[in-house]
Amino acid sequence: MEDKNRDTVHSSVWSNIFNTPTEKSDLEKSLQAIPMFKELNKKDLSIVSKLINNRSYIAGECIFSQGDPGLGLYIIRTGEVTITRFTSNNEELLLATLLKGDFFGELALIDGGKRSASAIAKTDTKIAVIFKPDLDEFIDKYPLKGIKILKGVLQIITYRLRKMDDDFLSVKNNKK
Repeated sequence: MEDKNRDTVHSSVWSNIFNTPTEKSDLEKSLQAIPMFKELNKKDLSIVSKLINNRSYIAGECIFSQGDPGLGLYIIRTGEVTITRFTSNNEELLLATLLKGDFFGELALIDGGKRSASAIAKTDTKIAVIFKPDLDEFIDKYPLKGIKILKGVLQIITYRLRKMDDDFLSVKNNKK
């Protein structure tokens, strides 16, 4: 007999991971908006979209923690994600709040190193994930398309480094 007063708990482990055709179309549009996939044509994006693993997180659920191995790129389909980092004094800093269409974790596609920050679902959130081993296999199978993707990753990293330089100089100049 079913207990109707029981609360339903949603977990990323038990979530529905199947895409509807509309979701797949929206995903391909989302991919094309990300610099690392801009140079790919519709057919290539369709192949890349097959690498996607869908995950759902409830508000407050940890997507990954600072120090975890970097396993892949995350694209927010719905919801909000906060990116935080603990300092050496164990102070938690809010680095960013990301929304639908935003992405994070691209460095993991290059080196698979440890996460430099934590990602937590601020609201109930759906995320598309491309894991590094799947992308590596894609690059091995389609090296010219892989070069386009890797160039896009480098553009993102370059942009973020330049932005960080500007922010550093701004802080330094404000201290004078």
